[in-house]
Amino acid sequence: MDPSLDTWDFSSPLISLWINRFYIYLGFAFGFSLWICFQIVIRKQNKNSQEKTVPKASRDLMTNGYISPQRKEVFVSGVKIFYGSQTGTAKGFATTLAEAVSSLDLPVAIINLKEYDPDDHLVEEVTSKNVCAFLVATYTDGRPTESAEWFCKWLEEAANDFRFGKTYLKGMRYAVFGLGNSAYVSHFNKVGKNVDKWLWMLGAHRVMSRGEGDCDVVKSKHGNIEADFTAWKAKFISRLQALHKGERKPCGGNCKKAKCESNQRGSEPTEPGSHAQEGFHQRDAEEEEPFGSTSEEESEDHQSLSPVIDVEDLGKIMDRVKKEKREKEQQEGETGLIKSTVKNEASERRAMITPALREALTKQGYQLIGSHSGVKLCRWTKSMLRGRGGCYKHTFYGIESHRCMETTPSLACANKCVFCWRHHTNPVGTEWRWKMDQPEVILKEAIENHQNMIKQFKGVPGVKEERFEEGMTVKHCALSLVGEPIMYPEINSFLKLLHECKISSFLVTNAQFPVEIRNLKPVTQLYVSVDASTKESLKKIDRPLFKDFWQRFLNSLKALAAKQQRTVYRLTLVKAWNVDELQAYAELVSLGNPDFIEVKGVTYCGESSASSLTMANVPWHEEVVRFVCELVDLIPDYEIACEHEHSNCLLIAHKKFKIGREWWTWIDYSRFQELIQEYEDSGGSRTFSAKDYMAKTPHWALFGANERGFDPKDRRYQRKNKSKDISGC
Repeated sequence: MDPSLDTWDFSSPLISLWINRFYIYLGFAFGFSLWICFQIVIRKQNKNSQEKTVPKASRDLMTNGYISPQRKEVFVSGVKIFYGSQTGTAKGFATTLAEAVSSLDLPVAIINLKEYDPDDHLVEEVTSKNVCAFLVATYTDGRPTESAEWFCKWLEEAANDFRFGKTYLKGMRYAVFGLGNSAYVSHFNKVGKNVDKWLWMLGAHRVMSRGEGDCDVVKSKHGNIEADFTAWKAKFISRLQALHKGERKPCGGNCKKAKCESNQRGSEPTEPGSHAQEGFHQRDAEEEEPFGSTSEEESEDHQSLSPVIDVEDLGKIMDRVKKEKREKEQQEGETGLIKSTVKNEASERRAMITPALREALTKQGYQLIGSHSGVKLCRWTKSMLRGRGGCYKHTFYGIESHRCMETTPSLACANKCVFCWRHHTNPVGTEWRWKMDQPEVILKEAIENHQNMIKQFKGVPGVKEERFEEGMTVKHCALSLVGEPIMYPEINSFLKLLHECKISSFLVTNAQFPVEIRNLKPVTQLYVSVDASTKESLKKIDRPLFKDFWQRFLNSLKALAAKQQRTVYRLTLVKAWNVDELQAYAELVSLGNPDFIEVKGVTYCGESSASSLTMANVPWHEEVVRFVCELVDLIPDYEIACEHEHSNCLLIAHKKFKIGREWWTWIDYSRFQELIQEYEDSGGSRTFSAKDYMAKTPHWALFGANERGFDPKDRRYQRKNKSKDISGC
C-alpha cells in the first residue's frame, strides 16, 4: 500500500476544516452574537422586575450612598401664591402662607393679581411643576376686588371660550382659599367659588378642597377668618409635603362640590394610581362643575349619593320629596297662568330676547340692549388695547381695532349655518315679528355698554394708556356680531345715527334679503356672505329658512352690484364642503362684481348638536392661499392684495384699487364722513363711489410681506414656522 495515500486519507478531514474555516468562524460569531443578545434580554427583564418591586428612592441610591441629583425626579418645583385683596387681609394671608411653605425648603413667590398677566403666563404653570395657591376675596355684590378684577374676567372668558378648550390648563395644579362674609348669603365667597370653577373648567387639577374663610365670627367654622385660614393652611402644607414626596392622593380634581370624598368621615385612603388617579383621567369627560358647598350641603350630598339609606333618614327624604312636589305643582300653576295671559295678549308682539335666551347670551359675554339688540367686546379690541396687533380689518382696511364696536340691532337670523359661532342660540325668522326698539335707544346703550367694557381694562397689565383713552371713543361699528342686522326695520335710521356720530359702518348680510339691500342707504363697506357657489352646497352649509333661498341669494348679489360704495364678498372655506367649486365662485364674482373678496378658513367653534363640523373641516393657511391663487386665475380683473395669517384670511381686490404698482385698499375715514354728510345734506342726490375715499395700503399689510399682516408697531405673534414661503402662487 502506498504510504502517501494513507497520509492523504488521514489528513483529509483537517484539510476540509481548513478549506471551510471561514464558515466555521462565521458560525462561532453567530453563536456568540446570540449569546450576547440573550444576556441583554435577561438583564432587561430583571431590571424591569426590579423597577416594579423596588421603590424609586432605592433605585436612585448609588454605591456611594447618596441620591444622584441628575436622576432624582422633582414632583414640586415651587409654590406660587396669588392674592387679590382690597383691605390687605388676603395679602397678609399670602405672606403667612409663604413663610410656612419656606419651611419646606421649597421656592415660593407671592404675586399680586393686579400685576399678573394671565394671558401671557398662566399657561406656563401647565409644565412648571409648581403648585399655585389662590387667595381671593369677595367684595361688594359678589364681585372680585379691584386688584383681581382683570384676572377673574380673563379667567371667566377663557373658561367659556371654545378656543381655549377643556384641556388648556391640563397639568396645572392649584388650590383656592376664598375670603368672604356669610352675612351676605347670596354671594358668600362667590369669587373663590368662581375661580375654582373656571380653573377646573380649563382642565387644571385641584390638589385639595377649596377653603372658605368667613368674617362673620358667629357663623365662622373656626371662630374667625384667621382661624379658618390657619386650618386651611395646615391642610395645604400637609398636602404639599405629600406632593413633594411624589404621593398622588385625592383630591382627584373631578369631585362635583370641590370637596374630596377621601376627606369625608369613614372614607378609606387610596393607593397612588388607583381610583383617585383614574378619576383625574376621566374628569375631562364629565360635565359636572365644581361648585362649592357648605359643610351641611356637603353632608346632604354625601348621604344622597350613598347606596344605603338609613331608616332614620327615610323620613327626612320623604319630607324633601313632598316639598319638591308641592313646589313643582305651584310652578305648573304659575305657568298655566302665564300661558293664559299670553293667549289673552296674542295680538301684541313679543320680545325677541326671551328670559332663557337672555341668560344664555349674557353668559357668553353679550351686553344685551332692549328686546332684540346686543353688543360684545371683540377679542381683537382687547388685543390692540394691549399692543398685540389688530384684526384682519385693520390689516385690510385700516380699522383701529381698539376703537371698533361690534354690535347688532337684530339677534335674529334667516339661516342656521353649520359654522355658526353661537351654536344657534340666537332666534331665527324670515321676517320681523317682534317688538321693535328705537334706533336712538339702541345706539346710545350700545356705546355706553361698549365704553363700560373698555373701562374694565383700566390698569390691566400691558394695556397702553394712549390706546385706552382712544378706545373710549368709538370710531368704527362692525354690524356683524350675530344675526341679520338688515332685518331690523329701522336699519337706515340706525346707520344715519352712526354716521352723525362720525362712526364708520361695516354691515354684513347673509344674502337672503335682496329688497332690503337695494333699499339700504350708503355704508362705509357692505359685506355679503357667499358661503357656497351652488344651490346644493348653499343649502347644505347655510341651511336657510327661505324656500326660494337660491333666487334670493342671486338677487342679493345683483343688488350688491348696483351699489356705488365699497362692497365685499365674504367667502368662508369649509374643507370637504365648498373648496372645490372654483369655477362656480368665479361666475358669482361676475354677477355681483364686488370691490373686494375676503377668503377666510372656517373657525371651528367646538362640538354642537346643531352641526357636524369638526377640526377636519378647518383648512390650513397654505390651503386657503392655494384656493385664492387658483380663484384669482379665473377672475382676471382681480389680484391678491393683503394677508392676515393669524386669522387665516386673504384679501382679493379689484385692480381699480391698484394705482401704478401700489394698492389702495385702506379707507380714508375722515373723507368718508365728509362724503356721507354731503349725501345727507343733498337729500341723497349727491352720490359718491368707493374710490372717492380710498387710502394707500402700507407695505406690511400686503400679501407676501414678512409681517404676515401684523402691524410692526405692535408686538408680533410667534409663528411656528417663520421660514416657510407661501407668497408665490
